[in-house]
Amino acid sequence: MKTIKFEKWQGLGNDFVILNDEKATPELARIMCNRNFGVGADGLFSPVKTQDTDIGWDFYNSDGSIAQMCGNGIRCFAKFAKENKLVDKNEFSVKTLAGTIVPKILPDGRVRVDMGKPILEAQKIPVNIETPQDFEIEGFSASAISMGNPHCIIFTKEDSTKLAHTFGPKIESHKLFPEKTNVEFVQIKNSSKIRLDVYERGCGITLACGTGACAAVVAGVLKGLLDNTVTVELPGGELTIEYSGENVYMTGMATKVFEGEFFLQ
Repeated sequence: MKTIKFEKWQGLGNDFVILNDEKATPELARIMCNRNFGVGADGLFSPVKTQDTDIGWDFYNSDGSIAQMCGNGIRCFAKFAKENKLVDKNEFSVKTLAGTIVPKILPDGRVRVDMGKPILEAQKIPVNIETPQDFEIEGFSASAISMGNPHCIIFTKEDSTKLAHTFGPKIESHKLFPEKTNVEFVQIKNSSKIRLDVYERGCGITLACGTGACAAVVAGVLKGLLDNTVTVELPGGELTIEYSGENVYMTGMATKVFEGEFFLQ
């Protein structure tokens, strides 16, 4: 029997197991993220040393698939790295499969993250459509945007929670998305506030998705529906997203839940 030390963190209810002394692997993700037989989480990651950034991470979804990026996860990782003295400053660079991400820990405990520029080109998202910001899928008008991971954003006046449960699984694995996709159903409250429900690629329904919130705001700004600064209301809480045509900035909480030891059979 092997003992693995871990910490459990959450950002708006999007929860993660973080390892420090053990390398994250797809198998460990499937085992430890299992909510019945493991710790229970939406994803698993561990820090890695890098040459060109302050720190990096290995990150897997709960099903063991590779996750290029996660907005709620990067906030949790930032505070984990600082509290465990893996970095010695409040603003630092993190190497991810989506590129270099720069989180900043604010005095009030929230984390503001420079998420970089959204990816709008179909081939890079990727999505098999010539007009990624305006196409139809499963009867809905949609936009496809990548924040390092693919998103399908659908603005609706219907019940976004019900739609996410009903259509999320179908759209996640739709043939238009060769690497599958995260799916966001968005209700516009006003030009500076939206409600978002998400079906995450490799996870299913979650309480929040940081990259999804970013992608939704970018899509809304490009359509002329939203202001440059938007409060995004998710089942797990609120995020503030800023986008003025260049980089996207995300601000929200990240909280340590507990730490423990997992006994790997």
